[in-house]
Amino acid sequence: MLPEVKGAREAEAAEMAKEKEAAGAERRRASDRGRYGRLSRERVLATALEVVDRDGLSGLSMRKLGAELGVEAMALYRYAAGKGDLLDGLVEAFCQELEGDLAAKPRAADWQAELHRIALATYRVALRHPNMVPLLATRLLSTPLARRPAAVLRSDERVLALLHDAGLSDHRAVQIHRAFTAWLLGYLLVELRAMDDEPGEPDPAFRLGLHRMPAQEFPRLRATAISLDGRGGPKQLAAGLDALLGSLG
Repeated sequence: MLPEVKGAREAEAAEMAKEKEAAGAERRRASDRGRYGRLSRERVLATALEVVDRDGLSGLSMRKLGAELGVEAMALYRYAAGKGDLLDGLVEAFCQELEGDLAAKPRAADWQAELHRIALATYRVALRHPNMVPLLATRLLSTPLARRPAAVLRSDERVLALLHDAGLSDHRAVQIHRAFTAWLLGYLLVELRAMDDEPGEPDPAFRLGLHRMPAQEFPRLRATAISLDGRGGPKQLAAGLDALLGSLG
């Protein structure tokens, strides 16, 4: 064999060995065996929910989530294809937690009482994960119905099946489902909206930053802001739902 041919083959073999070694290193870096053992989608989503609870939605990234689990961010892509898929997964985790809460208690005797039970359970889960509430709305806008996780679809199926089993027509069921879903989501968004400008400030006016609102331009908002800062709680939730269902006839 000519020396130059032999040298070229040796160089090629050496290069292939380097590429193989680099690929192996990349696979090791992207391994999904973290500090808690091999990952699962449930563990990834549960940890992502913990990060959002602690740091808010803006504090979540694939890199940060990987660090929490003790793996490289690349290892997470087999459980969430990207940030959008991860956000859909968070809504899935929220709905799975809601399913668990609902399963822990018996169903109500009639469909209106059961809607109250579903609304109250959703409210309790939202209080545990207030930073998640905006996602409940935004992911509905960006994720087509058929592409939503099964746990999310079951939330709609639960209400529609309840109304169907109660003997309501499809038209009536859709009308009530639409009104109930919109009202409940709106209540959660208003109840858990950000209000504090300076959380550590003991004076309510300065805590809310009312000095930042021109008094002549926003007189009623300034006058009622402290009252708006309070939560309506389960009683107002129940009263609002009763009024909604009553208005539907």
